[in-house]
Amino acid sequence: MTGPGPGGPVTEAVRRRVTVRGVVQGVGFRPFVHTLATGLGLAGHVTNTAEGVIVEVEGAGRTVALFCDRLATDAPPLALVESVDHHELAPDGGSGFAILASREGGAAATLVSPDVATCADCLAELADPADRRYRHPFITCTNCGPRCTIVVGLPYDREHTTMARFPMCPACAAEYTDPGDRRFHAQPVACHDCGPRLRLLLPPTDDGPAPPSPADPVAAARQLLRSGRVLAVKGLGGYHLACDATDPVAVALLRRRKNRGDKPFALMARDLAEIDRLAGTGPEERALLSGPVRPIVLLRKRADGSSELPGVAPGSPDLGFMLPYTPLHHLLLGLPGDPEGPRLLVLTSGNLSGEPIVTDDAEALERLAHLADGWLTHDRPIHVPCDDSVVRVCDGELLTLRRSRGYAPLPLPLPLPVRPALAVGGDLKNTFCLGAGRRAWLSAHIGDMDDLATQHAFARAEQQVEAVTGVRPGLLAADLHPRYRSGQWAERHRGGRPLVRVQHHHAHVASAMAEHGLDGGRRVIGVAFDGTGFGEDGAVWGGEFLLADYQGFLRFAHLAYAPLPGGDAAVRRPYRVALARLWAAGIAWDPRLPCVAACAADEQRLLARQLERNLNCVPTSGMGRLFDAVSSLAGVCHLAGYEAQAAIELEAAALAAPADDGPGYRFALRPAPADRPDAPPSAAPLTADPAPVLAAVGADVLAGTPAALIAARFHAAVAELVHRTCLLARERHGLDTVALTGGVFANTLLSSACAAALRTDGFTVLRHHLVPPNDGGLALGQLAVAGRTVPE
Repeated sequence: MTGPGPGGPVTEAVRRRVTVRGVVQGVGFRPFVHTLATGLGLAGHVTNTAEGVIVEVEGAGRTVALFCDRLATDAPPLALVESVDHHELAPDGGSGFAILASREGGAAATLVSPDVATCADCLAELADPADRRYRHPFITCTNCGPRCTIVVGLPYDREHTTMARFPMCPACAAEYTDPGDRRFHAQPVACHDCGPRLRLLLPPTDDGPAPPSPADPVAAARQLLRSGRVLAVKGLGGYHLACDATDPVAVALLRRRKNRGDKPFALMARDLAEIDRLAGTGPEERALLSGPVRPIVLLRKRADGSSELPGVAPGSPDLGFMLPYTPLHHLLLGLPGDPEGPRLLVLTSGNLSGEPIVTDDAEALERLAHLADGWLTHDRPIHVPCDDSVVRVCDGELLTLRRSRGYAPLPLPLPLPVRPALAVGGDLKNTFCLGAGRRAWLSAHIGDMDDLATQHAFARAEQQVEAVTGVRPGLLAADLHPRYRSGQWAERHRGGRPLVRVQHHHAHVASAMAEHGLDGGRRVIGVAFDGTGFGEDGAVWGGEFLLADYQGFLRFAHLAYAPLPGGDAAVRRPYRVALARLWAAGIAWDPRLPCVAACAADEQRLLARQLERNLNCVPTSGMGRLFDAVSSLAGVCHLAGYEAQAAIELEAAALAAPADDGPGYRFALRPAPADRPDAPPSAAPLTADPAPVLAAVGADVLAGTPAALIAARFHAAVAELVHRTCLLARERHGLDTVALTGGVFANTLLSSACAAALRTDGFTVLRHHLVPPNDGGLALGQLAVAGRTVPE
C-alpha cells in the first residue's frame, strides 16, 4: 500500500482512490464497502470495473487508513482480496457514500467467483410458507448461488450475466437497491414473479402429443423419480441424469442407457445422516460435504450399509456422495412435510460416457432423448459448462480428482512468473491452463478429447477464460504425443506463436512442484505413475522416476518395458496385459491362472503369435498397466468397462485383506544396458523389473492364496519399490524432496504407504491437494515448464 498510515492527520480531510483486486465481484463486495464506509462516516463512492472494484473515499486521515485496512481484513466470506492499492486525490468536500453504475472497458484484472451452494438463510426462506420465496427453485442472495456459469462479461453486473433477460419485479428491485438487505446488488436475485421458471417436459405419448408442463413441476418430477423413471435435470453448470438410487431397476436402466459399464455413479443425499448410514466420514469429509463448494466426496463404503445400493458402484471400495447445492436439489429430495420421494438420487453428468456435459436446452432435448424419460428444465441459460468437482481425503488432507464446480475459475498462484501462455493439457480428463505473471487459471473439467463435441467445448471454454481474464497468450504448450487431439488443436491455432512440447511425466512432476510453490531452484525426485504417456524414445511411459526441475529432467529409473499388444484394445481387456507381462517375464501361461482362463484358446494363439512377431506391440513402462495385469492375474478383473477399473477393484480387494505375515513381493532393481560401451553405469536409468513380483503372484494364485492378500502384497511391493528407488536417488544425487504424481496416486492406499515410508527416512513428500494428480492437472505442469523455458 501507499499513502499515509494510521498515524496520519486526525482531522484534516484526505481522499484516496482505492483499487481492490481479486474475487471481489459477485460476492457482495460493493455492499460491504458501502456499509463499511457509511459506518465510519466516510464519503465517496464505489464501482465495479474490469480492473477490479474502484473506491473513492474521503474523511479524516486515520479513518480513511482504517477503512483501507479493513477492506482486506473484514471482506465478505466469499471474497478473496489479492491486493488493495491506493493513492491520494484532492479532497472535494462531498458527503454521503454511493454505489455507482459499473464502468465498461479496460483490461480484465478482477477474478470471477465460482458458483456457491445455497446458504442457510436462503434455505430457511425456501422452507418457510410465510416467505414470498417459499419453494422458489432459484432462491439466492449475495452469499450464494450461481456465479461463473452465468457470467458473459465483466464487470460483474446483471446485464453481463444470463440473468439479463429477467427484469426484476418491484419487490426484488427494492431489495437489490437497499443497502441494508441481504440481496443488495445480488445479480442473480429472483423470485416467483420475475423468474427464472421451471418446467417439466415429457416426450410425446403413443396416443398423442407431449403433455403440458404440470403446475408443480417439482412434485411431478419427484413422483416420476419415485416410479423408477430417469430424468434430465438442468443444474448450475449443465444437465444431470437423475434416478432413485435405491431402485436397482432404475439404476440398471440408467447404466445401460448411458453405456457406462460398471463405472460408479455419484449420489446426492438429503443430509449427512443419510450418508453416515452408508459410508465412513471423518471431520474432513464432513466439512467438504457441507461447505460452500459441495463437491462429490469419495467415501469408503460401510460393509453393513452399502449393500442396499448394489448397482451404484459395483467393485469400487468407495461411494461418491454430495449434498444438495441448489434450491432445486433440496426440493427434489423433499422439504419437511413433503410426500415421500426418493431419499437418495443418482446424479450423473447429462451425457454419454466421454462426451461433454450438455448445457443447451435444445441440445438436451435431442442428445438426451434416448437417455431420459423427461426433462426438468428452466429458462436461465448456462453460459459456462461446469461439471461437479470430485475429491477425497487422504491422510487427513484434500486430494482433488476433478477440479471443476466450486473451485474453477479461481486462479492458482505460481511460484515464478511466466509469460502469457496457454497450455492445452492432455486428451483424457482434459483441462487447459491459461497463465500470465504469477497466476494460472486451470479450467474446469472439459472431458476426453476423442469426442468432437468435447473439442468444440474446449474451444468455447478457452475463449471464455481469455475473455474474463484478459490474458492473450503469446506461447502455447502441449503434450509430446504427436497424435493427441489437444496438441493438434494447438498446432491449428498457434498462428505463428511458439508451441512447446512438454513430455507427459515431466509435466506431471512440474504440476506438483508448481502447486507446492517450488521456485525451481532445486530438483526433485518425481515419481510419476500412470497408464499412458508418450516417452522421448517413442515408447509408452508410465512407471517413471525423474530427477526434475522446470527446465528439464533426467530419467533416473523406470518400470521395465513390456509389450502392449493392440494398444487400447489391451487396456480394455486386462487379461491381455497380464498375458503380455507374463510373456515378457518368461513365465508360462498356466491354464490354471485366471488371466489365462479368461482368454479363449483361439485368442491365446493369436496373441502368442503377435507377441513373438512383435506385431502392433508398443513397449510400455506404465505402472497403471502393471496394476491391470496383476488385477487379472489375481482373478479380480479381466474386462475394464471404464478407465482404471481393474486397478480400482484391485485396491478394493487390498483394503479388504486381513493382517498378513506371509512373504512379501519385491521388484528387481538393476541397471539398464547403456547406450555406449564406455558409458558409466550411472548414465543409464535403472530398470524396475516386475518379473519376480509376477512369479510370486502366480505362485500364490496357484497355492490358493486369497485375492485380497495378493492385492495387499502387491501394493506393499510397489510402495517398497518407490522407497528403495528414492533412497538410491538421494544417495547418488543428494535430492531429498519427492513428488508423488500421476493418476496411479489417486489410489490412497498406495499414496499413503509411499508417503509414510519416505517421511520415515527424512524425505519431504509433495502430494497433490488442489490440483488433480491425474491428467486433469497436466496443463498446469505444461504451463510451468513452457513459461519458464522459453524466453520472452
